Amino acid sequence: MSAPEDRQRELRRQLTLCRACKYCDGYCDVFPAAGRMQSLLSADLTQLASLCHNCRGCYYSCQYAPPHAFGVNLPAILAEVRSDSWDRLIWLRRHMRLFQTRGLFVGLVLALGIAVILLLSRTQPHAGGNDIYRYMSHAMMVTVFVPAFLAPIALVIGGLHRYFRDVGAGPVRLGHVRTALIRGMRLDNLSGGQGQGCNFEDQGRYSDFRRKLHWATVVGFLLCFAATAAGTIMHYAMHLPAPYGLASPPKLLGAVGGVLLAVGAAGLVLLKLRADRGLGDARIWSGELAFALLLLLIATSGFALWGTSGTRLAPWFLAVHLGSVLTFFVLLPYSKMVHGAFRLSALVVEAQHQREPKP
Repeated sequence: MSAPEDRQRELRRQLTLCRACKYCDGYCDVFPAAGRMQSLLSADLTQLASLCHNCRGCYYSCQYAPPHAFGVNLPAILAEVRSDSWDRLIWLRRHMRLFQTRGLFVGLVLALGIAVILLLSRTQPHAGGNDIYRYMSHAMMVTVFVPAFLAPIALVIGGLHRYFRDVGAGPVRLGHVRTALIRGMRLDNLSGGQGQGCNFEDQGRYSDFRRKLHWATVVGFLLCFAATAAGTIMHYAMHLPAPYGLASPPKLLGAVGGVLLAVGAAGLVLLKLRADRGLGDARIWSGELAFALLLLLIATSGFALWGTSGTRLAPWFLAVHLGSVLTFFVLLPYSKMVHGAFRLSALVVEAQHQREPKP
């Protein structure tokens, strides 16, 4: 299919069959939500695509899946429409298609390029500061990383604002957000409807493995972010600059978060390599794999930097670690990282419909 309109037309066709069949209504939020919709307008399709977590259970249970003449492959067409919606809603995302289609190459070149620049611009050892600040000043890190963090976040927030407007969401209340957060943290839509998990890695076996890997990755990422926040508070508010001891909040949070992030990202990489590409958006497979590998590189390079502190290898691993972190934030609006924000937003909208059904 050559155009987003064609993919929406195909999704509408497949959902019409699903709404008549109703076999998968208990699998996830997509099917009951589709059943409530009267006309399956473009906004409806955007909402349904964002609700889908690509567990693939509906495909393996579908009597109309290929080679049937109806050719129902809902996980793939939902993934394609979902990717199209991100291109439409996030500024400049369409122009970053190269990362999504050649993610491994673009991610590697960008990470190594930034690492080389940081390595060449580092301060000389003993020029002032302790620990990593011996090689790169605190002022330089703040100057480089604060804009690189805030600008992508602003792009994602802008995309979410357009999403709520696009799907016709009503006023967002605290109860909607609370319900969405609880369901998002539980990853209800990866439970297979009965709590047995999904078929993502093996069509003949239900498993909670993917859900657990998502938990490890998200919790690990949040703990690493909390470690950075704790270090920032200690530096500016408490006037306690780095380095910090092993029992300090930045080190404890970073160590636990780094382990969880590494385990989760490595597991997601393995699942991605084993899973059927034809049940997702094959156009952006490389970008999705590169995103998981980038998370793995951030975690492992952080531990390598920790282990080589005070040695000649420290500045090299510092450059690799900071280069991977900076690459992650620069590419954040154009990577699969946005799926969490849009799926949480879709759950907020779903909570609105469930609490305040339209007449």
